Amino acid sequence: MKNEIAKKMLDFINRSPSAFHAVRNMEDELKENGFEELSERRRWEIKEGGKYFVKRNSSSIISFTVPKKDFSAFKITAAHSDSPSFKVKEKPELKGNGCVKLNVEKYGGMLMNPWFDRPLSIAGRVCLESGSGFGVEERLFDFEKSVAMIPSLAIHFSRDANDGHKINTQNEMAPIVATDADFDLASEVAKKLGVPKERILSHDLFLYNRDKGTFWGANDEFIASPRLDDLECAYSTLVGFLNAAKKMGGDEVNVHAVFDNEEVGSGSRQGADSTFLEDTLRRINLSLGRDEEDYLSAVAGSFLISADNAHAVHPNYPDKSDPVNRPLLNKGIVIKFNAAQKYTSDALSAGTFKRICAKAGVPFQIFTNNSNVAGGSTLGNISTSHVSVLSVDIGLAQWAMHSPLESAGAEDAAFMAKAVETFHSDF
Repeated sequence: MKNEIAKKMLDFINRSPSAFHAVRNMEDELKENGFEELSERRRWEIKEGGKYFVKRNSSSIISFTVPKKDFSAFKITAAHSDSPSFKVKEKPELKGNGCVKLNVEKYGGMLMNPWFDRPLSIAGRVCLESGSGFGVEERLFDFEKSVAMIPSLAIHFSRDANDGHKINTQNEMAPIVATDADFDLASEVAKKLGVPKERILSHDLFLYNRDKGTFWGANDEFIASPRLDDLECAYSTLVGFLNAAKKMGGDEVNVHAVFDNEEVGSGSRQGADSTFLEDTLRRINLSLGRDEEDYLSAVAGSFLISADNAHAVHPNYPDKSDPVNRPLLNKGIVIKFNAAQKYTSDALSAGTFKRICAKAGVPFQIFTNNSNVAGGSTLGNISTSHVSVLSVDIGLAQWAMHSPLESAGAEDAAFMAKAVETFHSDF
């Protein structure tokens, strides 16, 4: 039987072709569960027992529940909303040879070959003139149809295609969108939005793979979907956080944070390397009538779960993994270690998370890099450079990370949801 959380997660990802859509969909979930929106531009008047969320740049969102005024700590779960893709440049039309192409650039460290020969669409955010003066209106945008493709070069013209051909991003990855030399992306966007083209000021638009998330395998034991890294963690941790919010126990402030721009280093004002998390925690503290000493004491006793997907052992490339620590799909949450501090996990934080898993009845496994293979990094250490809390880096095992179609285990999202619910409610 197909796992219900995995089914709902795939639907969430299908409806979230960009970070902006993912945050809007999380906002809708929060409102349905009684959360109230706050604005960073206005004074916060929060109450004991309240449930709130705040957004930054429409692509990052932090939600939290408030216990007593004399709360003891923050319990934080964090993930990210963005995934590797191609970003559409300003004035993107490239015309010639009977076609119109779009001028794009890489966003994040991506596997480019799988982007060839796939039906693609375009989604993101469009900014419009609004009223008089300097008003700007944001609109979500999605073509919602296969509008582009990046055709491969035939093997007859590229005899080295299967022998390590180096891709020229500027020349080879431009998606074809039309044969009409008069095609103009802004005009098509305006038509879709139902506004005059002259109102369009700028855009943050990305290509996305049109393949829908699906179950696969002889017994539906696997899932495949675009953007599993990191919407699988973003969604499953949100489910756990919302389930815990229905209980509202304990004397800690529960926090769920989803940041943008992790795939490009988190250095934006809405990334994990911004002040967004710290600003939010400080404003919670101030709004409840507490002082700086109260805040620092609470931070010192706090805990952060940084959730970003992890590499499973690849059956065709087993030598790329560590000889002993070899995460598998459907075998539980992955705790990630790295001696060079790419991950925040240490003996204390990992031991704490193992206790959480035991309380939740959830399996866990360990990831360390093969010592000859350089690994990636994530948002944990970046976040703790601003809010110095004990932290563990975890994730869900997957294959084909940073491909436009990734695979994972059908059971693991449910494990994540249960562990995070336990962390925020019973631990």
